[in-house]
Amino acid sequence: MKETYENLKQLLNKLEYKYGWYICGNLKIVSLLMGLQLGYTKYCCFLCEWDSRAKALHYLKRDWPQRKALKVGEKNVQHPALAE
Repeated sequence: MKETYENLKQLLNKLEYKYGWYICGNLKIVSLLMGLQLGYTKYCCFLCEWDSRAKALHYLKRDWPQRKALKVGEKNVQHPALAE
């Protein structure tokens, strides 16, 4: 089974996923659960607004602003989140 948003959504529906379960996985799975776009993206962090294309700031700036919300269509969010 390929790791895609649709396949993960279908798998969670078949398992009758209830919020509150712990899900262990790599960062790709976390990104899929949060509805983020995969690959080399501008805002790839699901916790903050780390700008992966700001090369001049990569090892200088340590504190990036925290994400306020995951709105579909903004900051590389393509789908609604599958988990809290």
